[in-house]
Amino acid sequence: MEVLRQYFGFSSFREGQQTLVDAVLAGRDVLGVMPTGGGKSLCYELPALLLPGLTLVISPLISLMKDQVMALQNAGIPAGCIHSAMSVEELREAYRDTRFGAYKILYIAPERLLTDGFCALAQELEISLLAVDEAHCISQWGQDFRPSYLKILDFLQKLPRRPALAAFTATATAQVRSDIVRILQLQDPVTVVTGFDRPNLRFEVLRPQDKRRALLELLEERRDKSGIVYCATRKGVEQICELLQSSGFAASRYHAGLSPDERRQNQEDFICDRCTVMVATNAFGMGIDKSNVSYVIHCNMPKSVEAYYQEAGRAGRDGAPADCILLFSPGDITTAKYLILNQTENDELTDEERQAVQAQDLIRLEQMTGYCKTTGCLRGYLLDYFGQPHAPRCENCGNCQAEYDLQDLTREAQMILSCVVRVRTRLGYCVGTALLGQVLRGSRAARVRELGLEDLPTYGLMRDLPAGRIRELLELLEAGGYLQTDPVHGGVDTTPQAAEVLFHGQRVEVSVKRQPLQDQPARGRAKAKAERPKKAEDDLLATLKALRLRLSQEQHIPAYIICTNATLLDMAARRPRTIEELLEVSGIGQAKAERFGDAFLKELEHYEQTHGRNAP
Repeated sequence: MEVLRQYFGFSSFREGQQTLVDAVLAGRDVLGVMPTGGGKSLCYELPALLLPGLTLVISPLISLMKDQVMALQNAGIPAGCIHSAMSVEELREAYRDTRFGAYKILYIAPERLLTDGFCALAQELEISLLAVDEAHCISQWGQDFRPSYLKILDFLQKLPRRPALAAFTATATAQVRSDIVRILQLQDPVTVVTGFDRPNLRFEVLRPQDKRRALLELLEERRDKSGIVYCATRKGVEQICELLQSSGFAASRYHAGLSPDERRQNQEDFICDRCTVMVATNAFGMGIDKSNVSYVIHCNMPKSVEAYYQEAGRAGRDGAPADCILLFSPGDITTAKYLILNQTENDELTDEERQAVQAQDLIRLEQMTGYCKTTGCLRGYLLDYFGQPHAPRCENCGNCQAEYDLQDLTREAQMILSCVVRVRTRLGYCVGTALLGQVLRGSRAARVRELGLEDLPTYGLMRDLPAGRIRELLELLEAGGYLQTDPVHGGVDTTPQAAEVLFHGQRVEVSVKRQPLQDQPARGRAKAKAERPKKAEDDLLATLKALRLRLSQEQHIPAYIICTNATLLDMAARRPRTIEELLEVSGIGQAKAERFGDAFLKELEHYEQTHGRNAP
């Protein structure tokens, strides 16, 4: 506990941490599945200080390595990294420092494990612990499968002595967890799954007619906060970033089409709060460790629940309330499917592996679509996906806070379901919702005429309804289990439940949001916002944040590495007057107190002189 307090500034462990730390110190293999922001890193960082020799950490991203090394160094922990972006001289220096024991923790990419130079170096080292971060990357069924992770086992077999092995991930289904244990050959591992719930995150799915207008309104409500806006494509990133900049937002961009230097600079500007909004593709995801992100908005539906939960999990890392909002439209499904069927970013995959991953991705897309269309609890849907029990309602998501009406849609359902059956019978295959909508509305579109669908009895049955309403009805029937969509071809077909409606007189009653699905107001958001603690906006906290920003600029380090928002909240509540009292603040260890303590104490003293001890 003394080490925990001295280096990390915490007086107690979070859920699951002590079990994992104790197991690692006892030389056991471990598997830790903890939500983003749950404190996975500490489970190998703390043992590294107590174990002899070196802790080697496998990390997939250079940006993640650099951020973690910087945070550890500022906490007084000797840490380094070796990666491909380093110069020859930097690599030579890092190898030399590693050989002479300058580090307790060394971060390395999996691709380097089997290089001759590093293998030779590893033979000389006393490696007590090998920690695998983002361990889901080792599974073909994980959303970030990386064949390079398979090299870890080969590396272990080349070492003179096998160290304890610790694997950590935030998003892993039971299948993926099983793969991690099997592929890494974990020996009787101590497994801790703390759960996937992030109570401080509020989830919401909106269906605006105009996504751009909706996005601007959402950001205007959060103009003084830091957040991420995700887009499905590079073109979307460019367009949205330009829109935000022209609207007066301090926005930057991030996608794989930018040069490495520009990506690095833009990420640094965001991390250091020189810009408040990062517009990005999924290239800006895993490994982003900025603790004061207060919202994540998706302009398009991601390709999987895992990807969404990981990206949304960039928000609220410090434990403060945060929003995760998804702007959904049916076109998102088409875009996501195209990206899956044409993805080329992983060149390491064989054709067989690529086909298997593609098939799994299409299944995951269907599950993600279910999240966007459900009328049930959004948090519950996510937790169901990861196999975690939960209450029927969380009362803190857009669906739980919405008001619903029970509507009888039996007549409309009969028309739609009959149309689906007749089109399938006529053509011998199922078609998508767009074509079904055209048939139901009596469209004269060329495709309808070419297929001879004009003479179907269901042609034009719903000609008085707008296309958007028919699309909404199709989605409600799918959500109710009357229709199903083929994940590969996108064709819509009836389910056995539909037969009860068509042939046995079963009525169709569904819960529909009282407000139109395509134009939901911000009532729920406003309510949630009003319920949040006002102390987060008080003068003292603003003063401490301003000081943190100034210190970060002077020291050329990200503000969150100096201290998180949660630490500032605790500091504002405690108002320490001495270094000893400052060390009682959560997140302030000895090194940070020595480096930044005087500045914060002077600021607190000045505030009290100006406002009084009991001022808010």
